[in-house]
Amino acid sequence: MNWALARLILGQICIHACMAGMRMATPLLALREGYSAAAVGVLLALFALTQVFLSLPAGRYADRHGLKRPVRHAVVFAAAGAGLAVVFPVFPVLCLAALMTGGASGAAVIALQRHVGRAAEGPTQLRQVFSWLAIGPAVSNFIGPFAAGLLIDHAGALVGEGAGSMAGYRAAFLLMAVLPLATWFWVRATVELPPVIAAAGGPPTRAWDLLDDPAFRRLLLVNWLLSSCWDVHTFVVPLLGHERGLSASVIGTILGGFAIAAAVIRVLMPFVASRLKESVVVAGAMVASAVLFGIYPLMPSALALGACSVLLGLALGSVQPMVMSLLHQLTPHHRHGEALGLRLIAINASSVLMPVLFGSAGALIGVAGLFWVVGATVGAGARLALRMEAGPH
Repeated sequence: MNWALARLILGQICIHACMAGMRMATPLLALREGYSAAAVGVLLALFALTQVFLSLPAGRYADRHGLKRPVRHAVVFAAAGAGLAVVFPVFPVLCLAALMTGGASGAAVIALQRHVGRAAEGPTQLRQVFSWLAIGPAVSNFIGPFAAGLLIDHAGALVGEGAGSMAGYRAAFLLMAVLPLATWFWVRATVELPPVIAAAGGPPTRAWDLLDDPAFRRLLLVNWLLSSCWDVHTFVVPLLGHERGLSASVIGTILGGFAIAAAVIRVLMPFVASRLKESVVVAGAMVASAVLFGIYPLMPSALALGACSVLLGLALGSVQPMVMSLLHQLTPHHRHGEALGLRLIAINASSVLMPVLFGSAGALIGVAGLFWVVGATVGAGARLALRMEAGPH
């Protein structure tokens, strides 16, 4: 960790917190205005949908222009999207704000990850810097919703309105519009790295050509399997808790233990990065996740469910730094942005589609069956993780 990396992490936290706060506040306002759960589901999907379509162009743009120009554009779009919600807090504009802030957050993260990966020297430093960088989303996923919630509940009192008033929502959206400007404050002093130029005279390339590399295909598949584990845990634990008659606060505590454990393991990993091997860590996380998914629905009490949640958070939280390190080793330097874009497409497409699939499967085979099917699938994929090896580029 150094001050240059800390500035980039702070910049990532600010723009991601904008998106996370909007993702919490906009559906609450839509429900307050009487929109259906289906409409709210569409609104939430828009945060990820933009990234599915923009990630690849954003990656190519970062490959051509480096860090600051993509981040500057992302800051403008995120601030404008949240700002529109301040002026026009109506459902169509909230949908537009979701598209703009979600897409901007994804584009900024790609540029930041590409820069950090290029600045690192060697596999050990890659593991270290991406472990530090992975702390950012965990922090921003707390800061954004927490700050927005406080303003929604209490800002209305300053103008004589009650909790949950329109004034509170406008105040929350205004804070979310300011946060991306703080991102530019932290990132603007960063020194750009020299551009990497592809060898002249080579055949034209497309992003999908990266999938010709078997190791890269395995990496994306493994990343998707583990991302699905994260999604299914978030989706199914409330259902399991409801079946057991647990209160909302207990269910929230179980999910909170998962998030805290994922953040803690990422804080610890930089200090042991030199002793880690990416493929072994990822394969171990897959085996551990399979075992935990197998026993999760058998746990008899809320305390036991919480222990499983914490252990699963430790396992899945260790994955992202290892995946990012491998991705930068497996792909050519001048195509890191494209590779990051492909990875983000896979993750966000999963976030859009998987809840629908989980809901349908859960109705057929039950909550426990869904845990076991996903656990068996991710466990079977552990062999793929062991076969991921970085080649020279």
